[in-house]
Amino acid sequence: MKQYWLIYSRLIGCVFILLSSFCIFFTTVTHSEVIHHQRIWSWPPPESGPGPPPGPSPQNKTTPAVLFFGDSILDTGNNNDLLTTEMKCDFRPYGMNFPSGVATGRFSDGKVASDYISELFGVKSIVPAYLDPKIQPEDLLTGVSFASGGSGYYHMTPKISRVWSMLKQLTWFQQYIERVKRLVGQEKTDHLLTKGLAVVVAGSNDLFITYYGQGAQWLIYDVDHFTSMMATSAASFVMQLYGYGVKQIAVIGTPPLGCVPSQRTVKGGLPRNCAQDLNYASQLFNAKLSIALDQLAKTLPNSNLIYIDIYSPFSQIIENPQDYGFEEIKKGCCGTGLLEVGPLCNRFTPFVCSNVSSYLFWDSFHPTQRFYKILVKLLFDKYIHRLD
Repeated sequence: MKQYWLIYSRLIGCVFILLSSFCIFFTTVTHSEVIHHQRIWSWPPPESGPGPPPGPSPQNKTTPAVLFFGDSILDTGNNNDLLTTEMKCDFRPYGMNFPSGVATGRFSDGKVASDYISELFGVKSIVPAYLDPKIQPEDLLTGVSFASGGSGYYHMTPKISRVWSMLKQLTWFQQYIERVKRLVGQEKTDHLLTKGLAVVVAGSNDLFITYYGQGAQWLIYDVDHFTSMMATSAASFVMQLYGYGVKQIAVIGTPPLGCVPSQRTVKGGLPRNCAQDLNYASQLFNAKLSIALDQLAKTLPNSNLIYIDIYSPFSQIIENPQDYGFEEIKKGCCGTGLLEVGPLCNRFTPFVCSNVSSYLFWDSFHPTQRFYKILVKLLFDKYIHRLD
């Protein structure tokens, strides 16, 4: 009986997510039809949101560049001109607390993890997207983001999301290396690659979309097998980065996915508790990813591969939100905060919370910039000693 109930609950979850996907499509079409009409909601001015406090200009003498690969946690706008997907957010209220209140394609109310990582390394405080048409040559020399929101390690994930794959990101990286060579020559390019840092974040969409969601891979593989395939793909990606000359690579695991607002809504019942199956899958993948990186490091001379545990500090903040100044951890700030993400959180959304700094999540899946800033600082302090 327990087995039948598990299958039934998973089927209900899949149906719910499929219905959500239809809503996303419908909202995108509706949004495109009214985009040129008069705005019917007045948003608070950009300065009304709690943006990050100004700090000193980054100064760094050891890490020349930070390069980012993966999904929406690090994406700074690579999906903006991608017509095939709804996985984009280059519209308000996204970016309402970004400098000048600009919606850049970051999946947050302001900055995202890549910006804060680069800033803490003293490189720069704003990381451009590689596909940004306004990118400047000097931007290439200090790092860019190749990440694409909705992507993942598993080959099906970017196809379902209709976004840029991890393989495509590697293709861009090859182009990037050639562009840098033309700018500064081979020797300085080699220095940038060997002394710089590559940061990789992926896996959440593999579990959220491909395994438990629209991809329904749970009908084919058990979670142990699927997470093993994910870890193998992650190790392969890292090995290819190394092959292009990158020696320092930090790979961030998956957070407690069952505790994001959308999954609380879909799987958490009336109390909207964390979905334990997703949390278990996240932990299982993280354990395998850590082992895979340790084994890989032994075979790659002069490499420095660092597994970053994001699950523990993320959980710590969720369990003790008051210690970090958060009041709301179960809902996103945009709209109802239960399911809105991407095009469901748009300029026509009837309301946005007035106290975004007290919210852990911006939409039903992505954190606020304040949470990103706190989390990145915790991780930086814990792992900075691992860098050469």
